[in-house]
Amino acid sequence: MLLVSQIIAEKSRFVAGLEKRGIKDAESILDEVLALDQKRKSTQQELDQNLAEANSISRQIGALMKEGKRDEAEVIKTKTAELRNRNKELAEIQENTQAALKAALYNIPNIPHDSVPQGLTDEDNEVIETVGDLPELPDSAAPHWDLIKKHDIIDFELGIKITGAGFPVYKGKGARFQRALVNFFLDQAVAAGYSEIQPPIVVNEASGYGTGQLPDKEGQMYHITAENLYLIPTAEVPITNLYRDVIVPEDKLPVKHVGFTPCFRREAGSWGAHVRGLNRLHQFDKVEIVQVRKAEESYDALTEMCNHVADILKKLELPYRILRLCSGDLGFTSVLTYDFEVYSGAQKKWLEVSSVSNFETYQANRLKLRYKGTDKKTQLLHTLNGSAMALPRIMAAILENNQDADGIRIPEALVPYTGFDRI
Repeated sequence: MLLVSQIIAEKSRFVAGLEKRGIKDAESILDEVLALDQKRKSTQQELDQNLAEANSISRQIGALMKEGKRDEAEVIKTKTAELRNRNKELAEIQENTQAALKAALYNIPNIPHDSVPQGLTDEDNEVIETVGDLPELPDSAAPHWDLIKKHDIIDFELGIKITGAGFPVYKGKGARFQRALVNFFLDQAVAAGYSEIQPPIVVNEASGYGTGQLPDKEGQMYHITAENLYLIPTAEVPITNLYRDVIVPEDKLPVKHVGFTPCFRREAGSWGAHVRGLNRLHQFDKVEIVQVRKAEESYDALTEMCNHVADILKKLELPYRILRLCSGDLGFTSVLTYDFEVYSGAQKKWLEVSSVSNFETYQANRLKLRYKGTDKKTQLLHTLNGSAMALPRIMAAILENNQDADGIRIPEALVPYTGFDRI
């Protein structure tokens, strides 16, 4: 969440940043935050003053009792009773004010980086780079949802039978291909210096608030109501929450983790051709990279993470493009996000396969994720994450782009993982 101290110091910048996101009443929203913060401060000040006065009166009572002036002591005791009653009222006001302030801050998105283009929808995203030649397929080329049925490697009907739409069953070479992609992505990340984590795929409410999925994306997550737990939408949530309420020793920085998990998203309201086949699922596998860095290093880390994703796509022989998301398409918690899209030859469209984001201190402030520098001052760290990679659309593009009369060619880099070079 945003830092109140920064809002106070740079209010006009924060108003402009929220307006860039399309929030028209940005100034009044921030004014409400500042008013709550001022109320919190004034209430605390009165509490502190009352406590000091009560302590002073207690000393006076003690002195009077020693001097045998019991009547005088009894008179001023009434003042301490008044202070106690008032402090109870103030404590309740303070608790409610702090809760209201936190709730207000939880509902304010992060401020976009200066480089984020102005825009309202994904059509306003900025294409930074396009790499690779688009595949030239014959008119008879089939989309992946026909290919997987032809080769019997993924079964959507079985998934509907045992769960529902958006939960496919991978079979035979399809299952091996899926496992090969996971192992390839993990090995690539470990070779790049990431430490592997296998986290839980169910998280508590505090973890959802820590990384910003709550309250913003509450309706998009599967909720286990009996225990008040959530199925994760991405491994970013449990991995980043490893460092909730942690002061990381400076010599342990930077933190670089990679994790493979199933991911679950309700995707409420999604329908139509653009979600056909593997294009959008309720359950899918993803390998996620997460970094925790000092503020002065985080944008170099963002570049490093983007280069890592680009290197994977080159090894998979997939044409791709990099987009800088516009203000209207930017995630709630992100300052700056680069999306990677691969070209799907049979569908003749670009498919998003990775998002790489810098959250600066937004998540760290919620998480109380800090480090203590050489000056002994405790400072918030920056958090970053990226998909490296999400599997369904990668698989869709590989199947479509590598089809020929004899089947589907497996990219050379994956053959040692699949154990076969063709489906």
